[in-house]
Amino acid sequence: MRDMPEDTKFVDTVVNVRYAETDRMGVVYYANYLVWFEVGRVAWCREQGFNYRDMESQDGCMLMVAEACCRYKKPARFDDDLVIRTAVVSATDKIIRFAYEVREKVGAKLLATGETAHIVVDLNHKPSRLPDRYRHYFSLPPKPVSGSSKDSS
Repeated sequence: MRDMPEDTKFVDTVVNVRYAETDRMGVVYYANYLVWFEVGRVAWCREQGFNYRDMESQDGCMLMVAEACCRYKKPARFDDDLVIRTAVVSATDKIIRFAYEVREKVGAKLLATGETAHIVVDLNHKPSRLPDRYRHYFSLPPKPVSGSSKDSS
């Protein structure tokens, strides 16, 4: 996992640890962090001004998880309030990478960090490109207009 630049723009989402999310040792079961990463991604999209659900239903585009990692630093426990911090760390029109921090809401102690890589696919799960109308949300420049030529005069 990469070090985050200090000017990284995170979107914060608060979750409360449910009893069902803990294991026999009384700590959050490790796979739940990946679920919270998804909660963070959906909140990130909403904060930017679009709904991920609409990207799928209206534009036939999905962000398929191709890679996920999580580094656990301290355990979270039942009834803890946590902040899931989500940011885009890199994007092309084919691959988008998100980074995450999981922190205690009170005290902001870092509990875990993570990263996911997503491949843009169509509804048939075939590699695709990010639709033009979403490019600016991921800090991508407008796609060049095909067939345009420079003035030769």
